[in-house]
Amino acid sequence: MAENIPTVVVDGVHITYKVNGAKAGRGSATSALSRILSRKPAAGVREVHAVKGVSFAAYKGEAIGLIGSNGSGKSTLLKAIAGLLPPSEGRVYTQGQPSLLGVNAALMGDLTGERNVILGGLAMGMTREQIRDRYDEIVDFSGINEKGDFISLPMRTYSSGMGARLRFSIAAAKSHDVLLIDEALSTGDAKFQRRSRDRIAELRKEAGTVFLVSHSNSTITQTCDRALWLEAGTLRMDGPAKDVVAAYEAFTGGAKKK
Repeated sequence: MAENIPTVVVDGVHITYKVNGAKAGRGSATSALSRILSRKPAAGVREVHAVKGVSFAAYKGEAIGLIGSNGSGKSTLLKAIAGLLPPSEGRVYTQGQPSLLGVNAALMGDLTGERNVILGGLAMGMTREQIRDRYDEIVDFSGINEKGDFISLPMRTYSSGMGARLRFSIAAAKSHDVLLIDEALSTGDAKFQRRSRDRIAELRKEAGTVFLVSHSNSTITQTCDRALWLEAGTLRMDGPAKDVVAAYEAFTGGAKKK
């Protein structure tokens, strides 16, 4: 931790949302209107308590990994930090503007990679001049042109890995107060992953805090100095990344043996 300056404070946050399990069919609009008028809950609707009383503080210069089983609340918590999902209880305080990779840099499938670099850069708060200056660097970093002129093709022709690499490259071209990355580094070859880790290290020095959600424990230990372990929406452990990952692996390994 370079400086003892808090960038994110999560204070007793609970997040609940409703999931509609009912299938749409004939008369569904009429039925919905009847329920609204009678104030009856919709059939098949259930409430999910995704995050349960999570509290922690993050500081400038930290890279923090979020680990846990599928459905443990990691991505939901990132959305709350980004301001995209309001807590049901508790508060989230941030210093500066958080940027959630893949949301601020939303790419459009019918546009070329080149146009998406421009639009994504503008969405990340860059000026057109900054985008022009960094355009070649963004494309080179993504590596999508190494096997052809893919940057001039529509994004819908890209593989999911190519799209993820381009999104990360756009986001990483700018410094952020708080950068939130959800599974973006699980794509690409070893060379791209090394470049990504190096760039995250630079972002930590230039700006504030990096949060990284990944199912790759090695990515967490190689990229992050601290980790948060979420399980069933609760914060099970907060500490040095290697210690938290070791405890999580012991937990999941024990579960598999049963």
